[in-house]
This record gives sequence, C-alpha cells and structure tokens, in this order.
Amino acid sequence: QVQLVESGGGLVQAGGSLRLSCRASGSIFSINAMGWYRQAPGKQRELVARITSGGSTTYADSVKGRFTIYSNNAKNTVYLQMNSLAPEDTGVYYCDLEVVGYDYWGQGTQVTVSS
Repeated sequence: QVQLVESGGGLVQAGGSLRLSCRASGSIFSINAMGWYRQAPGKQRELVARITSGGSTTYADSVKGRFTIYSNNAKNTVYLQMNSLAPEDTGVYYCDLEVVGYDYWGQGTQVTVSS
C-alpha cells in the first residue's frame, strides 16, 4: 500500500508564494518520477511539473520561470515551490507518483490565489 500525503496549500494574494510538499510512504519500488498536477473548476487535470528519479524536470509552459520542482529521494518527498502566483494558478493540486505500470495519486490540496 502506497500513501501520498500533501501539504502546503492555502490562500495567497497574487504575486505571493507557496510551497507544496508530498511525501510518499509504504511499499514503494522503483519510482520513475513524481509530479504535480492541478485541476481548476470546470477544467481537466493538467500537468504542472514533473521530476524523474534521475532529476530531469518538465514544466507546463504557464509556470516556467515561476515554479520549481525538486525532490529529496531519500525521503521520497517532492516539493513544488510556487512564486509569482496568479489567479489562474488557482485549483486543486495533486501529487503523482509514477512506478512501472501505475500511478499513485494524493488526495489533493487546494491553492487559491486572490487578485
């Protein structure tokens, strides 16, 4: 059983910063990557950022230069530092853990950016 526990969401004014964290625990074997997705009201879930076990990163165009994903592999934890937040960043942010042939998801954490 694998569990993902997210933290760090909240309400922030535009231009502010938040840091999300996600810790994986349980029977974890051979992590391919961890990442963050978000879902805004009425929209599909979209990739925000992803980091592989080797440290390669991918970002959505809309967050490049503002968000940074990094991980602590020893702690099976991934972080998302979000700077210069804008109202369009509002949504539920989900942590994703990729293993061979399967994805595990966190319960989601709400991020609300007020204008």
